[in-house]
Amino acid sequence: MPERKLSRATRASLLSATLLAAAVPGAASAGEGPIQDNSFLIEEAYNQEAGVIQHISTFNRASGGDWSYSFTEEWPVLGQTHQASVTFQLQHLQPSTTGVGDLALNYRWQAVGSGQTPVAFAPRLSILLPTGDASRGLGSGGAGLQVNLPLSSVLSEHFVTHTNLGGTYVPSADAAGGGSTELGAFNVGQSLIWLAHHNLNFMAEAVYTTQWLGSERIDFITVNPGVRAAIDFKSGLQIVPGVAVPITMGKGQPDAGIFFYLSFEHPFWLAGPQA
Repeated sequence: MPERKLSRATRASLLSATLLAAAVPGAASAGEGPIQDNSFLIEEAYNQEAGVIQHISTFNRASGGDWSYSFTEEWPVLGQTHQASVTFQLQHLQPSTTGVGDLALNYRWQAVGSGQTPVAFAPRLSILLPTGDASRGLGSGGAGLQVNLPLSSVLSEHFVTHTNLGGTYVPSADAAGGGSTELGAFNVGQSLIWLAHHNLNFMAEAVYTTQWLGSERIDFITVNPGVRAAIDFKSGLQIVPGVAVPITMGKGQPDAGIFFYLSFEHPFWLAGPQA
């Protein structure tokens, strides 16, 4: 497989990886019950409650020096059933390419359950806008769609699991040799969350991804152990920092990186009445 094409496909689909890590809707009301914040690579099936908004930052650095930063803003729409969010990306590719990546506009439907039920299901549809410079490897070069189907299940008082099935499709992505071609990805993931304390979770996530750019295809598995904690304030503000060590296995040697997560969640009157 030509290295240049593989590199372009991997960089363009940073969009997919970053969205799975950060563009997903998150928690129930801050400070009530155990943490139900966003996972890192696996999407949880809990929309924001009415009147509660969330601001999410992630930073993911690979061992070779490439990194990506994302910021996601999440708002409930007239209650918990519907949720809108937008994801902005900033990327750095070795040796000296840094710039804005593609933009994602996300809609989530709380089809089944919520953060207070044993089972929840909340499909997401995202519109991907080519705001990144594809000629520099900072975006796909074309508009696309992403779908994810997250299912969350409470196993016991101390264990929760989340299952994801999703895909990304860009019909006219930038081709390595010029022109345009199809860019796509399919992913399936599973996580297990240990609710060790009211405000402390230990997490184990695994994601299998297959992606293609034209006729070129790569497959890889990412295992991501991590931990997150919550800091609650009487005002309703909840701050959740987290850290994980993503280990990606595909062709060649496994690659271990570092992943940081930080969210701020709080009531806001413009987001509707409190539930």
